[in-house]
Amino acid sequence: MGKRRKTTVDIRELLHRIQKRESDRAIARQLKMNRKTVAQYRRWAEKHGLLEKELPSVGELSELLEETFANSKPPQNCSSVEPFRQVVERLRGQKVEVAAIYQRLRERGYQGSLSSVYRFVRSLEPHEPDAMVRVETTPGEEAQVDFGYAGMMFDPELDKWRKSWVFVMTLCWSRHQYVEFVHDQKIETWLNLHRHAFEYFEGVPKRIVPDNLKAAIVHACWHEPLAQESYRECALHYDFLIAPCRPRTPRHKGKVEQGGVHYVKRNFLGGREPTTLQKANEDVLAWCNTTAGRRKHGTTKEVPLERFQVEKKCLGPLPRSRYDVAVWKELKVGRDCYVHFDSAYYSVPFRLVGQSVWVRGCIDKVEVYTADHQLITTHCRARKAGERVTNVDHLPPHKVPGLTVTRAGCLEEAKAIGTCTHKVVASYLEHRPEDRLRTAARLLRFGKQVGAERLEAACSRAIRFGDTSYKTIKLILKKGLEAEPAPVRKAAPPAETFVRTANELFGALVGGVSWK
Repeated sequence: MGKRRKTTVDIRELLHRIQKRESDRAIARQLKMNRKTVAQYRRWAEKHGLLEKELPSVGELSELLEETFANSKPPQNCSSVEPFRQVVERLRGQKVEVAAIYQRLRERGYQGSLSSVYRFVRSLEPHEPDAMVRVETTPGEEAQVDFGYAGMMFDPELDKWRKSWVFVMTLCWSRHQYVEFVHDQKIETWLNLHRHAFEYFEGVPKRIVPDNLKAAIVHACWHEPLAQESYRECALHYDFLIAPCRPRTPRHKGKVEQGGVHYVKRNFLGGREPTTLQKANEDVLAWCNTTAGRRKHGTTKEVPLERFQVEKKCLGPLPRSRYDVAVWKELKVGRDCYVHFDSAYYSVPFRLVGQSVWVRGCIDKVEVYTADHQLITTHCRARKAGERVTNVDHLPPHKVPGLTVTRAGCLEEAKAIGTCTHKVVASYLEHRPEDRLRTAARLLRFGKQVGAERLEAACSRAIRFGDTSYKTIKLILKKGLEAEPAPVRKAAPPAETFVRTANELFGALVGGVSWK
């Protein structure tokens, strides 16, 4: 008769409509039952004389139904899998899946459908409801945080519409919350949002429950989660515990999931025209202190702002020094002795090439640490993308000279050595079309090995002989010829042999004596 599928209240309403002489078709349509079921209950009610008198109460009617059907089952079709009950029970005891059981039954002559097997297994293994326990905390003990997509908002700096996300931190006891919209979910953004929230509440809760997003948790695990290094440093600065919820279990932070992000989307963002990020953040803070903060909360039945006045006294104090947002990243030192951090390059001692180091980026500086967090070096933070911040001492010594040489530097160094050296170096730099800057730098480096005085003397000697090539000057210095005096040139002897006067040579031309 289907009585086990209907509640006693449903049956009592059905009998009441039958007493009012409504047709089976009308009752079935109103109560969404099958007409045959209505007809069966009509016959059952007539048999027990329920249509001629006032209907019994729900309790009395329930007892009558139990007495009537105590030893009988409601009409139903026998499952096509029933003959194979023992086989199914044995296979399910071995943890065999239903689809595999269906194939085994087919091999034994089963002609039914896979759905029938599923229904039969469900009847063997009734589902037990997953009971839950609501966890309530004491004032100041816990806050839950979450991100949620907030649609498109206009970015005046880039002059275009961009995706935006809403950050919500909800105090678990009072349900008071801080809301802010952002254009990204970077680590530095995540940390700044925490700082803004703590300053808004004027205190710090003992424990923060985040989702397992990458800005907070590196390794999501229920027993031993690993927090992101930057988030760990933030927690130590503000003295709060990180307690991420179980992976893929958003109900563990239901106070911010439903009463936070979803509430902001339904109430604040619902029906609102898209605007700029700055305007949305101005409006949402006012909304937190009015609409959200002054409403009667559905669970606590109290006003969040009024409860916050109690919880505020239980929050931890803000640190004396304001938090300097520091981002940690584990990076590998490239072959060029640099690490790439936040679109810029920072030098690292060449001995660490190929190794992993920890980089800590603050507002105005970048620090590099070893794997065990020993400080290696500190740089001023780059001000533009692609900039290289270099400490020359980090580079291989034999590679440094070629990087620092300039034309002006060579001329200045040569001038300090002496006039002749300056003249030789200037001739190298003025040479065309080949570029002889490296030659000039090589000459000056060689001069450092032998001394400025010897280099000046060698250049002087080379100039006197009219050969100032690098090869010649280097040969002079190697042989120690720069100290030798220049050879004295002897005057040419007077020509005496076969010498004739001009009159003898050209006299015949002017009528003089001819020369034989």
